[in-house]
Amino acid sequence: MQFPKRYKSKIVEEKLQNIWEERNIFQFSFEDSRPVYAIDTPPPTVSGDLHLGHCYSYSQTDFMARFWRMSGYNVFYPMGWDDNGLPTERLVEKRLGIKPIQVGREKFIEAIQEVSQDLESDYKSLWKRLGLSVDWGYTYATISPESRKVSQYSFIDLYNKDLAHRVSAPSIWCPTCGTAIAQAEVDDLERETNFITMAFKLDDGQILPIATTRPELLPACVAVFVNPNDEKHRDLVGKTAITPIFGKEVPIIADHKADPEKGTGVVMCCTFGDTTDVEWWYTYKLPLIAVVNRDGKLNELSGPYAGLKVTAAREKIITDLAEQGLLLDTKKTPQTVRVHERCDTPVEYIEAKQWFIKLLEHKDKFLEAGKSITWHPAHFHNRYENWVQNLGWDWCISRQRYYGVPFPIWYSKRDGEEGKILVAHPDDLPIDPAVDTPRGYSRDEVEAETDVMDTWATSSVSPQVAGRWLENKELFEKLFPMSLRPHSHEIIRTWTFYTIVKSLYHFGKIPWANIAISGWGILPAGGKVSKSRGGGPIDPMSMMDKYSVDAVRYWSASTKLGRDAVINEEKIAIGNKLVTKIWNVARFALGFLEEYQPSQDVPSLLPLDRWLLSRLQHTIEKATVSFRDYDYTSAKDDVESYFWNVLADNYLEMVKTRLYELGDNEPAKLAAKYSLYNALLAIIKMLAPIMPYITEEIFQIYYAQHEPEVSLHISKWPEVSSPLIDESVELFGNAIVGIATEVRRYKSTNQISMGTPLTRLQIFSSNQELISDLKASILDITSVTRAQNIEFGDIPPVEALAVSEVENMWVTIEQ
Repeated sequence: MQFPKRYKSKIVEEKLQNIWEERNIFQFSFEDSRPVYAIDTPPPTVSGDLHLGHCYSYSQTDFMARFWRMSGYNVFYPMGWDDNGLPTERLVEKRLGIKPIQVGREKFIEAIQEVSQDLESDYKSLWKRLGLSVDWGYTYATISPESRKVSQYSFIDLYNKDLAHRVSAPSIWCPTCGTAIAQAEVDDLERETNFITMAFKLDDGQILPIATTRPELLPACVAVFVNPNDEKHRDLVGKTAITPIFGKEVPIIADHKADPEKGTGVVMCCTFGDTTDVEWWYTYKLPLIAVVNRDGKLNELSGPYAGLKVTAAREKIITDLAEQGLLLDTKKTPQTVRVHERCDTPVEYIEAKQWFIKLLEHKDKFLEAGKSITWHPAHFHNRYENWVQNLGWDWCISRQRYYGVPFPIWYSKRDGEEGKILVAHPDDLPIDPAVDTPRGYSRDEVEAETDVMDTWATSSVSPQVAGRWLENKELFEKLFPMSLRPHSHEIIRTWTFYTIVKSLYHFGKIPWANIAISGWGILPAGGKVSKSRGGGPIDPMSMMDKYSVDAVRYWSASTKLGRDAVINEEKIAIGNKLVTKIWNVARFALGFLEEYQPSQDVPSLLPLDRWLLSRLQHTIEKATVSFRDYDYTSAKDDVESYFWNVLADNYLEMVKTRLYELGDNEPAKLAAKYSLYNALLAIIKMLAPIMPYITEEIFQIYYAQHEPEVSLHISKWPEVSSPLIDESVELFGNAIVGIATEVRRYKSTNQISMGTPLTRLQIFSSNQELISDLKASILDITSVTRAQNIEFGDIPPVEALAVSEVENMWVTIEQ
């Protein structure tokens, strides 16, 4: 047995990656009769370089994949790349400094594909280095022909069920990205802005003060609203108001959404400034004056302000109001503005024909589905419920961009059916309507839909894409519903929700049994690490090179699901110390087991051995329960505590005399070997999901020749052996650790080397069973204390030290 003195992590990691791949250790088997554990793995968005925040969350998924694999499940663990849609487009625009309008659609798409392929290669290298136990045979990309086919098939199915429809309606619009977006893609941004009060007039010439933060929408004002309970203004209902600068008459209407405590209590309604404007427009059938173009500039309906961007028009109108004596007040005020999550641009509300998936009429179904899924942690179910309950829009899935999955749609130009929607035949998918034609029509008889689908329209069928729904029905039925959906908390409103929607609409069932919500990796200075905004100052590969992959994964395991974690190099360094200690303990212990032949028969054990193995059974039980509850942090803590406090710091120190001085066939030494073999094997198995490299290397060096499996990671998870649980020996364990601790404290206080012999050690207790176990452990007590004479008694002298109040045990120490 060649057990190197030092653990060289980088060399070991590369070697084991190759071994795992060559032996197909993590391959899912369709023919396997074991129960399936299928993971709907998050496909990372191709929008920048991966960072330690990704290592944090993806490691947590791998902890569970490895645990369930060792627990006897046939694990389906695919990987995808989300490379279709707006995030990837914006990455290419930023990296290459080009716009589609500059280079043309074809060249822009070519540039996207080149950047995507390079990044996906980088992503795969990082995931393999991180030790993700993915079956790479089930890798997919969301822009691939297979994914496009599933996404288009999904759309056609929803269209045929009257769940997808095209309407002209106000849509949330991002001027920077040049596309409609969904409600779920909108965030709140806190900022300071000007709250100005303008002088509207009543038809009798009186001034009607109205406050707003968006004076640039004055040319789009179509009504004025007051609260019906507002005594100051309710008499105005039914009258008209005249807008400043433009002199347009608009009706004054009563509605409870007008807040009498905000501003002047009178609100102007413009088409459209916010969702309340949209609601009033629908409810009161108001005119539509769309003054903001898709590029964020005002159009000719704004008169002298045409051509100005929204912010410039705002400043110009404020100046003009002041010059005309119509600006009554201005003050700074905090404002929550709705912005596009991708670029932080304030959104506009623009009417246009868009494709929507119906949501609002099926909220109850979505709420019930959320209750049928087990959430880890449970409180994140509340966030899902709040999102569903507060939905105000159907899902807008059309995007006015270049790169994405095209709608399988054309519009007829034939006489008598102009504008008729033509849907692709499912057997023809995937199709590009700009190139292909519908059955029975020629190119000049149709107009292709030019919009592409929202990237979530494809991501929301990730279980179907990964499970090869349209390619292999038997496989999909074996996998679906899947066991686990892991992802971070900010996409509950998008990926979680939309996938549940699609699953209910297509199959009438939930898509997975469990959801595991991870937190974010947080920068030391605060704030989420984002790959699209730089990825933070600490490169994952450099951390792995410096400390080891297992150390990075240790950091990832140190925070529970759902909680954010500061990217902490000190915590990674602590993980590396554990790696080193495990290696040194294994090297020492296994050095005595080179010729050992393990047996299922339990030899005659000494009290110390019984304590080691009894504590081990409790650790196995707790770690198993924790892992099954997706609490890998508690599992890690329990195993680590056992490793340090029971095995490394105490048992090994106490058993050294037996190992060094007794003959190989003496029962006391055989008992120590049996105990070490089984305790260390159980420890590396329980740490394997979190620290796969160091544990596998120890297994390959020694245990592989004795165990039936070729890899630790497909070996059987440790099971509790009830006969080894010995509650009575726990008292002995506490006592002998207490003795060792007191002797160490004595030597440290007196500045004596730990290896210095003691002249005499006296141990006193009225518990005769405990004294009997301690007497049977003379060799072990001598080993840890270096006492030359050990004496026992039941009545302590006055000067004796109480080392354990629980066991009523005392010792005296003589140097």
